[in-house]
Amino acid sequence: MARYTAERTLLAPVEDVWAFLVEPYHLADWWPGLGGVQPDRRGVAPGARWTIQTSRGDEPLRPLFGPGMLKRPNAAGTLLVLDVVRGRRLSFQLVNEDITAEIELSSAEENRTTVSLVVEATWGRVRRSYATEALRRLYDLVQTGDEG
Repeated sequence: MARYTAERTLLAPVEDVWAFLVEPYHLADWWPGLGGVQPDRRGVAPGARWTIQTSRGDEPLRPLFGPGMLKRPNAAGTLLVLDVVRGRRLSFQLVNEDITAEIELSSAEENRTTVSLVVEATWGRVRRSYATEALRRLYDLVQTGDEG
């Protein structure tokens, strides 16, 4: 298994970052390769199974992926929520791709959150930059803290 890690400080308090992360419909906005999410009735809870849709074929991040579902445009798959620690940790698995992600939040300073992401995948499923790209996208979307 390949293991890639990334860390980034967001200009937002932990509560704001957590609220964004646990809204299932936001996942496709920042997780590379996803075009849509349909959560089950449990939402963000251990054991929840969501239907995921890959992004369109013109996705500019194609080089982040090896063979598999995420490389096929508009393919459907399953996301399994593995663990949730409110305000602190979320982990899930993209079942069809055998990709597991663990996201940890910690308060950095006032109105700042450090986000750590660990992505584990079968060799060749994702590129080394996958975790970094996910956090770059998250950073672009979650900036509610005062920058000054």
